[in-house]
Amino acid sequence: MNVSKQDSNFASVSEFVLLGFSFEWQIQSLLFSLFTTAYVMTITGNGAILCAVWCDQRLHTPMYIFLGNFSFLEIWYVSSTVPKMLINFLSETKTISFLGCFLQFYFFFSLGISESFLLSVMAFDRYLAICRPLHYPNIMTGYLCAKLVSVCWVCGFLWLLTPVVLMSQMPFCGPNIIDHIVCDPGPLFALACTSAPRIQLLCYTLSSLIIFGNFFFILGSYTLVVVAVLRVPSATGRRKAFSTCGSHLALVSLYYGSLMVMYVSPEVGDSAGRQKVATLFINLVTPLFNPLIYSLRNKDMKAALRKVP
Repeated sequence: MNVSKQDSNFASVSEFVLLGFSFEWQIQSLLFSLFTTAYVMTITGNGAILCAVWCDQRLHTPMYIFLGNFSFLEIWYVSSTVPKMLINFLSETKTISFLGCFLQFYFFFSLGISESFLLSVMAFDRYLAICRPLHYPNIMTGYLCAKLVSVCWVCGFLWLLTPVVLMSQMPFCGPNIIDHIVCDPGPLFALACTSAPRIQLLCYTLSSLIIFGNFFFILGSYTLVVVAVLRVPSATGRRKAFSTCGSHLALVSLYYGSLMVMYVSPEVGDSAGRQKVATLFINLVTPLFNPLIYSLRNKDMKAALRKVP
């Protein structure tokens, strides 16, 4: 255990140990190779979407601008935790500094919250495009589009700032072992020397508001979309309307399905193992599927990706 005596009353933890996945060395090496490949593919795929949206004038529309920003968020989202996880696969100590742990916690959750807001904005965009097609060009202007993206970023990085700062001021006097692949609030609260129910309540209340608030907003938006599409007389028109929402719905299902398993489902069996798998899925697998979903289902995106050097 790595601690440094900074106070006469207790020893303050100077670093944490992220246990991650504890397997034999051969399996650790295999997982390192597998996750490294997935990480490189995630960066490459989302980077290609970002370049396609940036370079192709036909994709300079709100839907694709939101998608480009989402891909940009995904790149930073996976980079906030995966490189450290890969290093820990090959490390014997698996340590992370106190400051590094809370910075990882802050950026991982802030980027995730920004993504959650952006998914809601994308659902709102599809609602306007399908339910208010005549007013859509006048409502979803370039100015509003930029403003919505900025709000997603700003709100995402401010949402949990206060709880993270308050948690970092809590005393941690050991043990310093986190049975997780990332610095998560649950294990951190468990390692604190003193209980902090108010900070814990604030943290989980804000997290729940994000998860359920955005989820129900998206659900409501697509309920209205489905009702509007079902009123379209022609089958061709209905298929075309649904096709514009299919990719986003698939992305929302992956994202919120993982979140529900991670934070909402009852703790049964190997809770720590389930949390690790759910975190890995939302942190690495979901960002990997983002470019695949949009490149395989969207003709305009496929055409633009062919032009990316």
